[in-house]
Amino acid sequence: MDFESGTGLAMHGHEESKAQRNDGNAKVCRICGDEIAPRDNGQVFVACHHCGFPVCQPCYDYERREGNQTCPQCNTRYKRHRGTCCARVEGDEDDEGVHMDDFDEEFQVKSPPNKSPDHNQFRFDVNSENGEERAQAWRPNERNLSSFAGSVAGKDLDVESNLDWKDRVEKWRERQDKKGLTNKDEDLGRDDQDNNNYEDEMLMAEARQPLWRKVPIPSSKINPYRIVILLRLLILVFFFRFRIMTPANDAYALWLTSVICEIWFALSWILDQFPKWFPITRETYLDRLSLRFEREGEPNRLASVDFFVSTVDPLKEPPIITANTVLSILAVDYPVDKVSCYVSDDGAAMLTFDAMSETAEFARRWAPFCKKYSIEPRAPEFYFSQKIDYLKDKVQPSFVKERRAMKREYEEFKVRINAMVAKAQKKPEEGWVMQDGTPWPGNNTRDHPGMIQVYLGSAGALDVEGKELPRLVYVSREKRPGYQHHKKAGAMNALVRVSAVLTNAPFILNLDCDHYLNNSKAVREAMCFLMDPQLGKKLCYVQFPQRFDGIDRHDRYANRNVVFFDINMKGLDGIQGPVYVGTGCVFNRPALYGYDPPKSEKRPKMTCDCWPSWCSCCCCCGSRKSKAKKGGEKGGFLGLYRKKGKNNKVVVNKKSYGKRGFELEDIEEGLEGYDELEKSSLMSQKNFEKRFGQSPVFIASTLMEEGGLPVGTNSVGLIKEAIHVISCGYEEKTEWGKEIGWIYGSVTEDILTGFKMHCRGWKSVYCTPSRAAFKGSAPINLSDRLHQVLRWALGSVEIFLSRHCPLWYGYGGNLKWLERFAYTNTIVYPFTSIPLVAYCIIPAICLLTGKFIIPTIDNIASVWFLALFLSIIATGILELRWSGVSIQDWWRNEQFWVIGGVSAHLFAVFQGLLKVLGGVDTNFTVTSKAADDAEFGELYLFKWTTLLIPPTTLIILNMVGVVAGVSDAINNGYGSWGPLFGKLFFSFWVIVHLYPFLKGLMGRQNRTPTIVVLWSILLASIFSLIWVRIDPFLPKQKGPVLKQCGVEC
Repeated sequence: MDFESGTGLAMHGHEESKAQRNDGNAKVCRICGDEIAPRDNGQVFVACHHCGFPVCQPCYDYERREGNQTCPQCNTRYKRHRGTCCARVEGDEDDEGVHMDDFDEEFQVKSPPNKSPDHNQFRFDVNSENGEERAQAWRPNERNLSSFAGSVAGKDLDVESNLDWKDRVEKWRERQDKKGLTNKDEDLGRDDQDNNNYEDEMLMAEARQPLWRKVPIPSSKINPYRIVILLRLLILVFFFRFRIMTPANDAYALWLTSVICEIWFALSWILDQFPKWFPITRETYLDRLSLRFEREGEPNRLASVDFFVSTVDPLKEPPIITANTVLSILAVDYPVDKVSCYVSDDGAAMLTFDAMSETAEFARRWAPFCKKYSIEPRAPEFYFSQKIDYLKDKVQPSFVKERRAMKREYEEFKVRINAMVAKAQKKPEEGWVMQDGTPWPGNNTRDHPGMIQVYLGSAGALDVEGKELPRLVYVSREKRPGYQHHKKAGAMNALVRVSAVLTNAPFILNLDCDHYLNNSKAVREAMCFLMDPQLGKKLCYVQFPQRFDGIDRHDRYANRNVVFFDINMKGLDGIQGPVYVGTGCVFNRPALYGYDPPKSEKRPKMTCDCWPSWCSCCCCCGSRKSKAKKGGEKGGFLGLYRKKGKNNKVVVNKKSYGKRGFELEDIEEGLEGYDELEKSSLMSQKNFEKRFGQSPVFIASTLMEEGGLPVGTNSVGLIKEAIHVISCGYEEKTEWGKEIGWIYGSVTEDILTGFKMHCRGWKSVYCTPSRAAFKGSAPINLSDRLHQVLRWALGSVEIFLSRHCPLWYGYGGNLKWLERFAYTNTIVYPFTSIPLVAYCIIPAICLLTGKFIIPTIDNIASVWFLALFLSIIATGILELRWSGVSIQDWWRNEQFWVIGGVSAHLFAVFQGLLKVLGGVDTNFTVTSKAADDAEFGELYLFKWTTLLIPPTTLIILNMVGVVAGVSDAINNGYGSWGPLFGKLFFSFWVIVHLYPFLKGLMGRQNRTPTIVVLWSILLASIFSLIWVRIDPFLPKQKGPVLKQCGVEC
């Protein structure tokens, strides 16, 4: 019977499961991947006698105890096996009869070796093991002991219940000792053996447990949140009904503009809110990962990982920061032979090249120090700058001495790096020259060949303790005039090809040069998902949240972006997975190659036993076999086989490997184990070259599901092939950047790449360990922060105007609707800037003209306004309650949403339209001025940019409007104060949200609080108008006012 194809019939399940037990064909568990151990009688363990789906006994026990107690294939309830060590669970009473094996295993009563138990009449001793007390008879068809067994049976039986039972047995033995009924020597020997066996069994059982679990938000927190969302949606309906049915006739243009803006805000809120309907968190078990894949005495079975670090300009991205990121990778808590670090220098800077050489030398001392004392974080700059007690949990006497020595060596390392930076400030006229006297190949950053340098990982590159170090590879792709290089996306695709040729790890972790590993076990956290036997092959990536250093305590410009990472991303994790944010992400390499995720096997349809066997065999089995045969002719991607040859290796022809001139026919000669049909499909030169380019070694690596290098390769040939795959013309007439790798067409290639993967049906996971996995730096200056947001918004506009827009792309795929809502929100949000600017101008216009967008409000209308206002507050409070985000972070996010919306987002919309429709590329330059603050000095640095004009204009307009409105109320008397409050409320809403912008615009101002300056200007203007209204120095006219009537008398 073929269990792999799932073609078994329900009516033949029992007979075929017997055949499988006899033949022992299926010995690998389809859940955990381990071999199925035989039973005591030598037969293969079969969990389900209905369909024979291969499941090992530990997974079977766990499914009965913690799962839904059903077979994964046929959905038939698992029955308790006779004579196994499986405890009874709820529902077993419905099975026919009770067998003595139940009690034989639950109470571990062993019969003598020379006697076989008689199940017709079994004597079960309830008091002692030597039979001196009264024994009672037990018959298999009677249930006189069911109540006694119920004390240890149940669905919630777990490790704690086993420990409780063990304590009860120990107490019982103590009572027996007092009575003198037991042999202490025998008991001691038996106890030691039982304890050892018990611990081994518990370790094995723990290793087979799931590597992660899903932790849903408690219903007491999430259900009120959902109820308020629905109530708010209902209130919006009645609110818009009132707004549309009651126009302001005296200010019709203002009313119509405000209604259009409010409708857009409501749609934007829906796109943002409903993807947060199913928020979840996940928890990993690193100890189980080690027990399963790092067993003592066996080869380490953890998967290999290739790290990608990208940098461009070392003068803008300091080499010391990049070096710290690389050092944290080289010291990661992971097997060194399974770690490779690739540094992409897209600026071809000799400074970066020399800095990596110094970093590799310093890593020989830094990596063993980190692993010896288990320090965190493993980036030296941030470890030595921690203001904590570094002696905590460090009991080794030599730690203090070695730490001081290491800190001294790191300071010397910094001096050497900073000297290189100072030297690189002025480039010589003849260009840079290497130490051997040859000119640096990258003197012309726009016209240079590809460069690869392997620093560590080769023979002889050991640390100071003589241990192996991870591989460190410097890569600078070729650049020539007239070619499109696609910036960061093109550099990442070059790293994908280089790493596939040199190491070909099945997983890829990409980091920005300023994001270091804050948690040395971050890779293990990701492996808990990616190496899961059920979920792992369906995951395209595991995304970690971004955390930042060097941000001021108040986080004035919402640099931490806590609301997005702790609310929105957790909501997406409950749907199809979080979006890719560009860094801190572990990829599944086949997902980057454009492959579809593996399809889940469909369960066979249930059939009845009323049909004769010959009918089932002819009609059902024959058709299924034919379908299986047809399905077997299609595999991999676009009908291409991903099958390997003998010994699960793809073999490369050694004869032509010494030179660069491979052809696809050369690698075809080295492939073994294929028939003609498979070989012709596999080696289709046209299909492979069209997709992956002309590199047979790279193509061979794509066919290796478990990673690794093809047989018959050597280091010299691999380096030559790696140089070839990073040539500037390699991607021409291929699908790189279209369907493979990082996708081109937007400056935010991360959103586009993740969107394409989700459209193919892949899932992603959001991993939030207790200790932040990665930390980076963020621009805390107002102008730099706005330019960062401008670049993100521009990328979203480019995606909106491309064929990959979520509004019309990928409807034939497997993208879920709520996931589509989330992606639609990520590309539509810049257009919210237009109604937002209009809505911020309306209050000032109302105050200056004396008109208002809302006519006279009756009692019913006021109820809807109040209900909408309260629902907005309730939504925010309940959202903070289930997410754990502080109210300060939430408020800063709201403020910067307005600041970025009226500045960077607005410019991004027009710049994107000019770039996509008109082909005009506009850049905004920033002019810096010096700052005098030492700590967070950049926060108060003023840099003029065009982005500052719109929010500055809005602040001035609203401040003038407030002054004009108050002066008008003073002139017109008490009757005009009532309508004034509504106008002032909206105007103050704008000013309060733009307050951080005003604070950044004014800078320190000799350390005078900005709020004092703001209120001083407002109050001075108001009192000036009041003073003018009173006119205290003008004489007051008494008596009747005489005016000329205009009639000649």
